[in-house]
Amino acid sequence: MISLELARRLAAAGVLWQPVPGDRFAIDEPQLADEVFWVSNLTIELHHYQDQSVLGFNGTTEWALDSVPLDKALWLPREDQLRALLGERFLALRAHDGRWSVDIADGEGTATFVDQDAECAYALALASLA
Repeated sequence: MISLELARRLAAAGVLWQPVPGDRFAIDEPQLADEVFWVSNLTIELHHYQDQSVLGFNGTTEWALDSVPLDKALWLPREDQLRALLGERFLALRAHDGRWSVDIADGEGTATFVDQDAECAYALALASLA
């Protein structure tokens, strides 16, 4: 899973999130930063009110949290979502020495991004394109 730092970098780079069931996210508040949530039709749903979208918690969590504005949520995209965002720029994912590398076409040739986590390598590649 990508780190909160990488999630912040992707958001700052303009990567837009349209929440759908199965998406992971964190709430960018110090007291909740260690918690990972999933959008689900059963427990957390996306609601649209006037000009704002919120993530609604349907009362099955252990603590009282009714909803959170979407701009306070950090999307933690999965490997497949990151690969889809890279689109045709994605060239390869390779494992070597306990690390993962993602190769992308960056307009000047090929760029490689390496991390111990494949999703982080994908996120680094995507962040570089912004």
